[in-house]
Amino acid sequence: MLSKKTIRKFLFRWMVVNVVFALIKLTVEHEEGGLLTFFTPTSLFYYSTAFLFFMVTWEHNDWLIKKQLRKGKLNIRNSVTIFFKTMALLLPLSMVIYYLALFPFKEDIGIVCEDPLLEFRANVLRAALIASTVIFINLFYFTMKQKEEMEKLMEDLQREMMVSKYSSLKNQISPHFLFNSLNTLTSLMYEDRDLASDFVTRLASSYRYILDNREQDLVSLQKELNFLDAFVFMMNVRHKDAVSIKMNITVPEEDYWIPTLSLQMLVENSLKHNYYSKEKPLEIQISNIGEDALVVRNNLRKRKLREQTTQLGLNNIKRRYSYYTNKQVLIREETDFFEVIIPLLDKANSETSLISIS
Repeated sequence: MLSKKTIRKFLFRWMVVNVVFALIKLTVEHEEGGLLTFFTPTSLFYYSTAFLFFMVTWEHNDWLIKKQLRKGKLNIRNSVTIFFKTMALLLPLSMVIYYLALFPFKEDIGIVCEDPLLEFRANVLRAALIASTVIFINLFYFTMKQKEEMEKLMEDLQREMMVSKYSSLKNQISPHFLFNSLNTLTSLMYEDRDLASDFVTRLASSYRYILDNREQDLVSLQKELNFLDAFVFMMNVRHKDAVSIKMNITVPEEDYWIPTLSLQMLVENSLKHNYYSKEKPLEIQISNIGEDALVVRNNLRKRKLREQTTQLGLNNIKRRYSYYTNKQVLIREETDFFEVIIPLLDKANSETSLISIS
């Protein structure tokens, strides 16, 4: 049973045949009422041959192109080869049919023409021109389709690379975070055992969050802030009065979503790139702009790093947001402060995953 796609393709090509045949008739037959002569033996013959040559050329050309695509991509060289192979079928076929119709079987078919030889040449030339047009349009269509598929493939590869980088980044966060936390815990065990016990509890909850959400690209703002609360506690213990992290969120936290660990990355970014001390503390503020975005802002005292920064964390966040929204991640740096504005995502965004996109 024919599929809907096959039927649509046939109807489209049949429509093209009708349009082209009507245009040729109007162009060639200048006498009044040219289209009304459609049902004469001559017109029916030329309509039948036009339909035959169109379908044979189109289908054979399709077959050659798809055969080439199974081997590799289309290029100028194999496109020229496909053109000549298609014409090698069409030209002999048209020459044989027109020769038989205009010479041996002219009277039997009822074709009316003054000069059969001239008519034969004109018909073959017309068939060659129409077939060439069909072939070039078909090759252009498949070339554009191939280009779109290649672009989609490149986008998919970029997404896969992004997922890989994101996973790698999260894997880097865990041991680095654990190493620094254990160093802090070692000192606390000798200084304040109660605080050390509280620190272990927060460390355990933080690691539980990282492990539970390592496969999730988006989490609710509520979960991220709960994790960040424990993270902020540990940073305050570790850096004492040298770092001040304050949060002021006034939106319903369970209704909005952000990329996993994005706030933690931004806080870590502030700690990594700035000098701070008890005398000149680093002040980090996290707040919201209405229901549209979050702002992570810190005072600026740039640290000179040994290696040039790759901005992997910021670029990672930007790319992850680009899969879910057209809203931009904004970065603003002034003389005395640095801030990053990240969009708040709604429930519809949260239901789209990187896997489903790619």
